[in-house]
Amino acid sequence: MKELQKQLLKIEERINYLLQIKDYSNWGNLDGFKKNVEQIKQSIYDLTEEKLNAEIRKLDESISFLEERAEEHLTPMERVRIVRSVQRFSLKDILENVYEDYTELGGEGDANVDPAMICAKATITRRIKNKPYTASVMVIGQETGHGEEFRNGGSCRPQGNEKALRYMKVAETEGIPIHFYVFTPGSYPVEEGSGAAQQIARNIYAMTKLRVPTISMISEGGSGGAEAIGLTDYRLMTSHGYYSVISPEGAAAIEGKIREGSKVPKELIEVCADRLKLTAKDNLEKGTIDRIIYEPPLGARRDDFTFFAKLRAEMLRATDKVVLSTKSFSVLRTYEIRRKKHQPATEELQVELPWDLNKDEIRRLLELRSKKYLAMGKNGFAGQADAEDGLYNLLKIKTEKAYYTLRYDIMKNHKRQVRKVINDVTGESHVMIRRITEPINSFMELWGKKQKNDKPQRLITYTGNGQLDAQSPRVDPLELTDTYTSPLANKDRTVTCPNADKHGCKDLWIPDLYGEFAGVCETCGHHFPLEHQWYLQNIFDPGSISQFNTEISAGNPLNYTGFTERLQRSKDKTKKRSGNMTFHARVNGIHIIVTMLYSDFRNGTVGSAEGEKFAQACALAKRKKRPLLAYVHTTGGIRIQEGTLGVTQMPKCTMAVREYIDAGGLYLVVYDNNSYAGPVASFLGCSPYQFAIRSSRVGFAGPRVIRETTGSDIPPDYHSARNALKRGHIQGIWDRRDFRRNLHKALLTMGSPSLYYR
Repeated sequence: MKELQKQLLKIEERINYLLQIKDYSNWGNLDGFKKNVEQIKQSIYDLTEEKLNAEIRKLDESISFLEERAEEHLTPMERVRIVRSVQRFSLKDILENVYEDYTELGGEGDANVDPAMICAKATITRRIKNKPYTASVMVIGQETGHGEEFRNGGSCRPQGNEKALRYMKVAETEGIPIHFYVFTPGSYPVEEGSGAAQQIARNIYAMTKLRVPTISMISEGGSGGAEAIGLTDYRLMTSHGYYSVISPEGAAAIEGKIREGSKVPKELIEVCADRLKLTAKDNLEKGTIDRIIYEPPLGARRDDFTFFAKLRAEMLRATDKVVLSTKSFSVLRTYEIRRKKHQPATEELQVELPWDLNKDEIRRLLELRSKKYLAMGKNGFAGQADAEDGLYNLLKIKTEKAYYTLRYDIMKNHKRQVRKVINDVTGESHVMIRRITEPINSFMELWGKKQKNDKPQRLITYTGNGQLDAQSPRVDPLELTDTYTSPLANKDRTVTCPNADKHGCKDLWIPDLYGEFAGVCETCGHHFPLEHQWYLQNIFDPGSISQFNTEISAGNPLNYTGFTERLQRSKDKTKKRSGNMTFHARVNGIHIIVTMLYSDFRNGTVGSAEGEKFAQACALAKRKKRPLLAYVHTTGGIRIQEGTLGVTQMPKCTMAVREYIDAGGLYLVVYDNNSYAGPVASFLGCSPYQFAIRSSRVGFAGPRVIRETTGSDIPPDYHSARNALKRGHIQGIWDRRDFRRNLHKALLTMGSPSLYYR
């Protein structure tokens, strides 16, 4: 009887699971089956064992039939609900069932820096030729918990991602692989401390060059929270998981323009889940993951031990594959892995392969990782980069690279070494001559024969072009000119400063405000927004701007309904093909490369085209040894209509930045107006030199998202540049009128000797 009661409870659990997947609709008469279970439970002692067994068998057959039907016709949104179920397996279940032993680091349970992030040192054993081989790995991932509220549903705070980064470094020091498990709907949007966006950016930046094999498994991958631990050498994804730029509910709220507090229609959520292409199959086709781990029908649950055996074998195989890719002699072992690719995943490979890497293997590992991520999203836009367009351009790039390498890497370093030797010899000579002549000079001074040089000194002025001139009068080429006036100045009326009540600002006449005052209140310094053309005309030397990669055009890679028309309207309005303008420019004679995200094109959102142009700009700046300026006129985050092709621009562009900075480049970021979400949490936020124009806003999520996620309001100045400076997220605040002067100063005082003008 007890066994039959257990079976009945199991059936009830399966019914509840189906109800959750079907969003508690009466699909397949689930409510009726649930009532039958309740009736049997109430009269269980009135039934004979034979009768009870027959009823349970009948229920089991009916529910099994419904489960088969549900699996055959699973919608993307139903997969999202499967992942969110409390019956879903979690990281703790993986640690218990995939690894032999583990020790949790950085806290335990709710006594933790951030219980949503688990870091553990684990061991995993496999048998090869009947011999056990035990290896240590670092396991890092989000923990959703099975209804544990303190886990925050896997949404990590900044300190949780900081903890993950700390133990990534530990694994790197110990030379052991890292297994990442992604179970997050997204990061917790708070700016305090290290900040959500800035900490994610630090994590991604560090992961680009981790010197150990890294493997990730995605069950629930929500936007930046997933990318915080998602940049790995090999990406696995469970067949019933999802990986998306935004939650279906969030996409529906944006697409439907739902007002805050209003309910989002379920039908629209279902439609958006389908449009986002967030399933494992969709992501494999787009190239954002490498392999799918197939789960049992309706997804693996915490007691699916067969699935854990499969997961174990997949993680071992993926680690072997990454390690083998770094070996110079691995033909037969690589063939063995490929040969067994389609065999049952529970069968472990009989391949002897140590996971520790030497220097050459680490170099190959990093090269392959860089190549992998820089190639992401190539199928998400139209047109070609200049560097890839034709044999002539390819030869030109190769020639340029050879020229700049010879001139700045070889000859310049050689000159620097020669100059260093000369300076050392000169310094020693000066000391020796002074010691020899010192007695003579003393003797001459005693006898009054020392000649005094009373020749007046000439004043030397700095002309700003890198040359010191003693003759010409002082000229300041860094002052703003009146060669361009904003079209906003054409209105003949006044405007009130938003700080008028606080600072007593007078009403401002618009022609003066947007003309002579450059959009700045003369009383309090509040900056009114200006169009990006003002910066093009006033910050850079006249006639120095030359755009490149103009043929790269934003597209609609997911065939998102209605988006092609909206995209075309943006192109027609701006006469541009994407929201990222990349160009050569000069600032007082210094050549720089500029990438500009501007508001006129889809609110400065970043998709595959914008990411590719940014990566190409980094490569060009690296090749020509020039500073790179990322001016963010506005960015609203990652373009949701491109799904994970958009969100993978975060690791891709960060990889490009890392390659550039490691080559000795100077990467400057200047925020203006509103800068939020993915770009700030990756390739912008990883810069060591970040500045903001006064009155701009910088952060991870807007007020509405924070309110809906945390349930609390934020002060009006929560994302202000001043608060970002206080938190250490930026390094300074610039007045718009001093932008050119401050930029020139930064170019002269920052950066390494590798820059061409050093």
